[in-house]
Amino acid sequence: MTSRNIVHSYLTISGTYTLSASLIWGVNTLFLLDAGLDIFGVFVTNAVFTGSMALFEIPTGVLADTWGRRASFLFSVAIVLVGTLGYVGVAAWQGGLWMFCLMSVILGLGYTFYSGAVEAWLVDALHATNFSGQLDQVFARGAMVSGAAMLIGTVGGGLFASLDMALPFVVRAALLAIVFCIAVFTMNDIGFTPRALQVTNLPKEMRIVAQTSIRHGWREPSVRLLMIASFIQAIFMAWGFYAWQPYFLDLLGKKEATWIAGIIAALISLSTIVGNTIVEWFTRYCGRRTTLMLWAGGISAIASAGVGIATSFWLAVPLYLLVMVAMGVMMPVKQAYMHQMIPSEQRATVISFDSLIGSVGSAGGQAGLGYLSKVHSISLGYIVGGLVTVLVLPVQMVLRHLNNPVDVIVGTAGRKGGCSAQGIPEVASINIHPFDGEEDNT
Repeated sequence: MTSRNIVHSYLTISGTYTLSASLIWGVNTLFLLDAGLDIFGVFVTNAVFTGSMALFEIPTGVLADTWGRRASFLFSVAIVLVGTLGYVGVAAWQGGLWMFCLMSVILGLGYTFYSGAVEAWLVDALHATNFSGQLDQVFARGAMVSGAAMLIGTVGGGLFASLDMALPFVVRAALLAIVFCIAVFTMNDIGFTPRALQVTNLPKEMRIVAQTSIRHGWREPSVRLLMIASFIQAIFMAWGFYAWQPYFLDLLGKKEATWIAGIIAALISLSTIVGNTIVEWFTRYCGRRTTLMLWAGGISAIASAGVGIATSFWLAVPLYLLVMVAMGVMMPVKQAYMHQMIPSEQRATVISFDSLIGSVGSAGGQAGLGYLSKVHSISLGYIVGGLVTVLVLPVQMVLRHLNNPVDVIVGTAGRKGGCSAQGIPEVASINIHPFDGEEDNT
């Protein structure tokens, strides 16, 4: 396969997976409330989901780094399909909080098979085919395709939910079956050699994965700082995404209008695409990734607190959309920075470890902010969450002062209208070899 084929396959897989997943994103909280849970129960269920992701990250990372990234993704799709149908069953039979928590554990297991695997597959395959483009732009395009898929999925999910709250989950399961078939025929491990894994060797492999995560992740200063930033932002982001559904409808005074939730979720998708587009433009002209991350982190923190301060639907929604624009900038840049710091053999492992760190923060944030929402208000949760995310800025400043070579976006310097033309000091274009000869960056 050529690099072009691989990028096309990546975009197809990302888009179809996000389309299927996003059908419930705009209505998940409303579905759980309709099934009989209170607002705290909703976030307990979500916290169990993210907590199970933290629990399963290392053992599922073993599969991605042994059997291969393709096998890991196929496991993910199959397990998420089962968990999705489980949600429908629990709601139909009034299973209550504990049964929803059980289904959340299954979903968390499924998503850990996904985290890191597809990104690692992409980067390894592009390296093997001598890709010469900007990895930031590939991730940004992937995020744009996923954002467009989310746009369709969330609007569709809202419309389906207006007919029956369970219908988005049923359609999601059907689409996941289609995604499974697409991956079988288009996703092959390139640039990575799978190896056998026996059940008796699993504890040993898990120790190796843990040691590798620490050695190539936590002990690498730049990667450690990125993980700390992930932890801080995760405390608020997952809670904030699910809390807006009842909060915005309450501000509007139309609690039963699920189609409005679908429209807002679609606008969130468009906002993320706008952020991804900003990455496309700035990586052509400006030379440091930390510049983009600092601006995005500051805007996100201020706007998040503003959502809680706002007393009007028409002010709170635009502020939250601004948060999503900022995250649309930050995530592809962070992905590109981190991937260029990690050797190929440990790529899926370290990315999964980063997801684990984020999941721990997310589980704690959803439980804590969920309880705050119950005893006080959702608006106070947004204010507190925004103030917490301000802490990411000093972490990013320390990252910037490390002056790591991968902070420089190769190929931006010296272009007409480049950084100096924007009033930003120019940086030299350099060749990056962060692995000391183990692997060239892509």
